[in-house]
Amino acid sequence: MALDSIITDGDEVKFIPVFGSAIVSVQAGRIKASGKTTIKGKKVCIEGDEKKVEIANCSYIMPPFVIPGSGTLKIKQLAPDQLTQKTKSGNKNIILKGKFFIAVFEVKSPAKQPPPANTSDPMPMHIGQGMLIPNNTKIKGT
Repeated sequence: MALDSIITDGDEVKFIPVFGSAIVSVQAGRIKASGKTTIKGKKVCIEGDEKKVEIANCSYIMPPFVIPGSGTLKIKQLAPDQLTQKTKSGNKNIILKGKFFIAVFEVKSPAKQPPPANTSDPMPMHIGQGMLIPNNTKIKGT
């Protein structure tokens, strides 16, 4: 396993706008760390911190539903390369940059078709991807 940048408090969470056939107006989020270990005065992100990332009120469309709906972006699951195998903080794996995590867009208000159709997106959620953007590029973990 290659060394990768450790994610610390306040690092950017970037969602990719394409969630299957849904296109989400993504907003950048930040991850809040709860690890005991610090790097340059910032706590490290540990397994479980990703579950607290939520970006509410993001609009989306999904053809043929062109009247925008809205929902919340979340990290559904980290990829295996986004958690340390050896390095720990308080007995928990530390979150690494890795490649892509699995994201979920939870629909709160479905996108709709204009009249006369008046139908709406039947899906309660859409699956996509995202990336973690570390501020720390020097300190690595395995």
